[in-house]
Amino acid sequence: MGHVMRAHVPHLLRFLKSTEASPSQLLWKVYASNPKERSQLLQSALQLLRNHGHLGGWRGERFSYWSNDTMLPQPAQSEFLRVERAGFLYLGMLSHAVHINGFAPDGRLWCGQRSATKSTDPGLWDNLTAGGLPAGESLLDCAARELWEEAGFTLNHPAALQPAGYVRISQMAPRGWHDEVLHVFNLTLADGFVPCNQDGEVQAFEKLSAPDVMGRITAGQFTPDAALAIAQGLLGMD
Repeated sequence: MGHVMRAHVPHLLRFLKSTEASPSQLLWKVYASNPKERSQLLQSALQLLRNHGHLGGWRGERFSYWSNDTMLPQPAQSEFLRVERAGFLYLGMLSHAVHINGFAPDGRLWCGQRSATKSTDPGLWDNLTAGGLPAGESLLDCAARELWEEAGFTLNHPAALQPAGYVRISQMAPRGWHDEVLHVFNLTLADGFVPCNQDGEVQAFEKLSAPDVMGRITAGQFTPDAALAIAQGLLGMD
């Protein structure tokens, strides 16, 4: 199901029932018969981990898990379980996110600087908008919501949002293993539009030329997710 840090194993053995450890894996012998029961078992364990100070970054938002080779969300299929978002990182389970590249008519890219108070990658640069896909939400609905919350843009015409493919990122993170499929969209914005953050997660916006974007990526000023999403967005252009 995921990739668990060795330091997390003793805590999972304590709080998640029916787990066994070997030198190479942690096995969860889950006998629950349906997604709701499995979700309740794992969510309860995650809550205990949080209560005992082993699980940080709690968001109060649930993600859906299908399988570790599901590149596209499968809302028509029954999910295996859905649990707290922070648990996905802790357990290294595959999650999904939406990233939107916002282009000005002259080809420059609107990019947002993450708030200095964010727990993950504070102060680094992102696409126009980006966000994790919550359980029960479609990619399009997630994109429209993130566009408003992070950039103050109302998506009146969904067709304006051009799918540009997806890319998977898997890497170590401070609290676990970050394994996520980034679903990338390109959006051409009207001349004169200036993004305006609504939720406090973005502290500044800049309209950057291609050399500016590449220079900042090379200097490590963009999040790895955003850098990949920008590259995928360019590859996925018509």
